[in-house]
Amino acid sequence: MWKKASAVAIPTLIAVGIIVYMLYRVWDDLLITLEHAVIPFLFAAIGICAVAWVLRGLRYRFILRGLDIHKSIKFSTACIFISQTANLIVPARLGDFVRMLILKHEDDATYSQGFSSIVVERVFDILMIAVLGAVALPFILAVLNVPDWFTTVIIVPLAAGGIFFAVLLGSGRMKSENRIVVAIQRMLDEVKQASLNPRALATLSGSSLLIWLVDILVCFAVVLMFQEPVPFGIVVLAIVIGNLVKAVPVTPGGVGTYELALALTFGLAGMPAATATLIAVIDHLIKNMVTLVGGVGSIYYFGDWSMDILKKVFSKEIKKEETFGR
Repeated sequence: MWKKASAVAIPTLIAVGIIVYMLYRVWDDLLITLEHAVIPFLFAAIGICAVAWVLRGLRYRFILRGLDIHKSIKFSTACIFISQTANLIVPARLGDFVRMLILKHEDDATYSQGFSSIVVERVFDILMIAVLGAVALPFILAVLNVPDWFTTVIIVPLAAGGIFFAVLLGSGRMKSENRIVVAIQRMLDEVKQASLNPRALATLSGSSLLIWLVDILVCFAVVLMFQEPVPFGIVVLAIVIGNLVKAVPVTPGGVGTYELALALTFGLAGMPAATATLIAVIDHLIKNMVTLVGGVGSIYYFGDWSMDILKKVFSKEIKKEETFGR
């Protein structure tokens, strides 16, 4: 019992601790900074964030169709909303398993297909945000002295993506009767089916870049809310570093680590610490609140059975063999 509780409580305490520390450091300046906020930009950021979710739903529907699972845009968007809402609560992105169970319940898809759809989405998400960082970094380095680890954080996902696609191309040669190897081979074949053809590569790369550009615009609207003269390239770099750091599931939903990465990047550009902290916290709060509202709406969309699925994930009742079984 304690082991289960600590698995959620410890990452949550880390997230809360980081946020509290960041706010404590600049507490005296926070109210002054808030007084100068231009509120209409807040509503603009919320609207832009909602658009990003529709784009994510469209991309996920395309991924599912590549796996011969034909669902509506409402279904695909609701799937992501519920799983991402779960990820705000449980650590290590265990909320992603919700999608596998929903697909099994609604479309009798295999757990392997559900897992493969998540792999495709995650690979293109991380790879394309790293590509944006690689494009922006040379321009930023010309005007700003950034830490060496920024470059490492961007290069590592690009290298990992290259290795992943190389493995994917050569995966058909793997022959074995071992159950685990067979399951991995099946998953790689499904990932290849959904992503490794010219149309899929172009669509998934283009849509992923668009999704991240819209995500960056959310943060840029928050920057404008506080009337900070920050170049768009700095906002791009902040979102890139924030999301690549968040990809390491230290805390639920990356809360704390994401804000810290954003505030640090804005601080390097000369932004006051109080403003950088507020922008980072409000940007992530907007994104998480839109996720939460969408998640609640998606539970109503699917019905009561979706709550049972969430309880399974929260109580870690999904068995390992379900991941690749039917």
